[in-house]
Amino acid sequence: MILTKPIVLLTVTLNSTIIFILFFRPNPLPPKQDTMARSFVLWLHGLGDSGPANEPIKTLFTSPEFRFTKWSFPSAPNNPVTCNYGSVMPSWFDIHEIPVTANSPKDEAGVLKAVQNVHAMIDKEIAAGTDPKNVFVCGFSQGGALTLASILLYPKTLGGGAVFSGWIPFNSSLIEKFSVDARKVRNLLQTPILWSHGMADRTVLFEAGQAGPPFLEQAGVSCEFKAYPGLGHSISNEELRNLESWIKSRLSSSS
Repeated sequence: MILTKPIVLLTVTLNSTIIFILFFRPNPLPPKQDTMARSFVLWLHGLGDSGPANEPIKTLFTSPEFRFTKWSFPSAPNNPVTCNYGSVMPSWFDIHEIPVTANSPKDEAGVLKAVQNVHAMIDKEIAAGTDPKNVFVCGFSQGGALTLASILLYPKTLGGGAVFSGWIPFNSSLIEKFSVDARKVRNLLQTPILWSHGMADRTVLFEAGQAGPPFLEQAGVSCEFKAYPGLGHSISNEELRNLESWIKSRLSSSS
């Protein structure tokens, strides 16, 4: 069974002193309006993992731009998984074989069903007032594959999608569907994608990651691909630091 635990946890203890002024308290100044926009980061975990296990990721994003960021770490439903002999575990959709290669069989029906659930989460946040251009979907491994599908099929421009050690979860025939949708919704294919992949990954082979940029280029999607020598099937702190900078640059341009 593949259990992904993608990050080293950092614990910070803060000591604080609270001083109460009981007499002659001056009238408080009106609060300064903060110009930083509210943002939303949706993180999709890998096969066999859970949302709560990934929540410490947000503690690494310490830049002021993330002061008003809402994070969401949903958990996948329990489903039988073919590559693990039908064992039931948290899984967004079925995976037929491990390692995943560029030509592995696809569970397109399962992916599209999972995409609907991701879109419902995004829709709910946008309805609550978050600008779509400040919405970011990120995912590791199976969650990275679902991130890619969710970004490509969402009918609005979002801030970005980040794929870590993921793969293309559908066949190239869907590129034609993207093109049709693009004609209906002109801004569909403007959501940028950051793709990071370890060159020593033996679970989702590096070739599966390398297949991403050419596929996205055919679909007219901008993709920044980063290869990490020596990295296996996990997320490094270096990748997360790069993600922080990548999101920051888009928050400042879309706020």
